[in-house]
Amino acid sequence: MIGIADIETAAGRIAGHVVRTPTVPSPGLSALLGVPVTAKLELLQRTGSFKVRGAAAKLLSLGEAERAAGVVAVSGGNHGIALAVMAAALDVKATVVMPRSAPVRAVEIAESAGASVRVTDDMDGAFALMTRLQQEGLTLVHPFDDPVVIAGQGTVGLEFSEDAEDLTDVLVSIGGGGLIAGVAAALRALRPGVRVWGVETEGAQAMSEALAAGGPVPVRLTSIVSTLSAPAVSPLTYAHVSELVTEVLVVPDREAVRGSLEFADHAKVWAEPAAGCLLPAARRVLERVGEGARLGLVVCGGNATTGDMIAWTEHFELR
Repeated sequence: MIGIADIETAAGRIAGHVVRTPTVPSPGLSALLGVPVTAKLELLQRTGSFKVRGAAAKLLSLGEAERAAGVVAVSGGNHGIALAVMAAALDVKATVVMPRSAPVRAVEIAESAGASVRVTDDMDGAFALMTRLQQEGLTLVHPFDDPVVIAGQGTVGLEFSEDAEDLTDVLVSIGGGGLIAGVAAALRALRPGVRVWGVETEGAQAMSEALAAGGPVPVRLTSIVSTLSAPAVSPLTYAHVSELVTEVLVVPDREAVRGSLEFADHAKVWAEPAAGCLLPAARRVLERVGEGARLGLVVCGGNATTGDMIAWTEHFELR
C-alpha cells in the first residue's frame, strides 16, 4: 500500500516539472448541486490531465540504464500524451501504444512530442503489444500498476487536502485506478474523516466488477470514454480501492457527456467525459449522505476537442 511518505517523496521529486493546479470553490456547481462544491482543476495541468504527475515521478526515478533503453507505455490518450511530453523534456526515447479508439488529437500530440506511436485495434491488443515491447528491452511506464506512478498521482490528493476547505466527500474518476488509489491514500492519511467515492462509466467498469468478483477480472470495453477504458484493474489498485474507497459508482456514457456540458455551463471549465461523469455520480452521493455534504471533485482532464463534444452531444441527443 502507498503511504503518505511515498506521496510526499513523489511531490518533492516532481516539483518544478508539474503545475500545482488550482483548488477552487465553484459557485456554479454549488448552485447546480445544492451543496458547497470545491474543484481540483487537473484539466489545467501540464498536458491537460493529472497523468503527467505519475509519468514524471516514474521517469525521474529511473536509473541510467533504464533511461537509455527507452520507455514504453499503453494509453487511451492522456497517459500517452503525458509520457511523450515528459520523456521529451527529460531526453528519453518513448514509445506509446494506443488503441484506435484513442482520440486522434492524443495520437497527434504524442507524435509531435517525439514519441513513436503504435496503434492497435483495441485496448486488449495495446496492452499485449506493450508487454511484448517491454520483453524486448524497453522500460515500462505503466499507467496505473506501479507504486511510483500511484504515488505521483497521489500528489493530487496531497494538494487537495492542503488547499481545500472542509470536505465530507471527494469524487474521483477511475480507469485503471492509479489516480483514485493515490488520492485516497493521501486523503485518508491527512483527512481521515473524508469519504472517497470512485466513478466509472458503463462499459469501462473494471474496478466495480473487480470489487464484485473479489479481485481484478477482465472486462469488455464498450464505453466511448477511452481515457477510462482499462481492460482490467491491477491487484495494486484494487487493494487500495477495496480498503480506502467508500463505493464505486457507475454512470452511463450519456450522463458523462451531459456532465461535461454542465461543467462548461455552470463551472466554466472544459472537462472531458472522464471528468464529466463526476456530476451525475455526485447527485447519487448526495442522495446517500444527505444534508451537510461538502463535495470535492477531482476534475481529472480536459483533453476532448470541440469536435469530440459536438459529436457526442449529437449522438446522445443532448441538444
